[in-house]
Amino acid sequence: MLYLASQSPRRRELLDQIQVAYQTLKVDTDESVHAGESPETYVQRVALQKAQAGFALQPQDCVLGADTAVIYQQQILGKPTDKIDAQRMLQTLSGKTHQVMTAVAIVSKSHQLCQLNTSQVTFRTLTQAEIQAYVATQEPMDKAGSYAVQGLASIFIERIEGSYSGVMGLPLYETAQLLQQIDASLLQWLND
Repeated sequence: MLYLASQSPRRRELLDQIQVAYQTLKVDTDESVHAGESPETYVQRVALQKAQAGFALQPQDCVLGADTAVIYQQQILGKPTDKIDAQRMLQTLSGKTHQVMTAVAIVSKSHQLCQLNTSQVTFRTLTQAEIQAYVATQEPMDKAGSYAVQGLASIFIERIEGSYSGVMGLPLYETAQLLQQIDASLLQWLND
């Protein structure tokens, strides 16, 4: 059995898309950035910690964890603390290219694996009115970098170079690779 150590509806939607059977687990992990930690190290550490925390609850099974970070000039833009913080982040991303890093990790009795996906996302220039209107929808308030690629902010995105599913929160290519390494039957439809 596969468990997803996340309550994210986006990650559930993406696993459903590739027809993987799973159950969700609620885990609590410290997502604070350690001093001197690079964005790459940070997202991989947190994804692995989520999978490990889930495995502690279900030690007979496989647990998948993931973490996504929005990075601009090597600075991690996390979830906004309030509307002003969300507006500040969106203003920072306006008219620029940033990175979205998503790490996916899987833990079982015999494996601890992690892969990192990095995509480049370019925003068109946003007006103050657009930023304020978007923040007023509440959509950015629980999203890394203050936006959801699959939501209203999709109209701000001029270009994505990389993985759309990775930007959304679970890179499906890397996820499928890890699942096949752990237990090919988790992607049973491929064998039909």
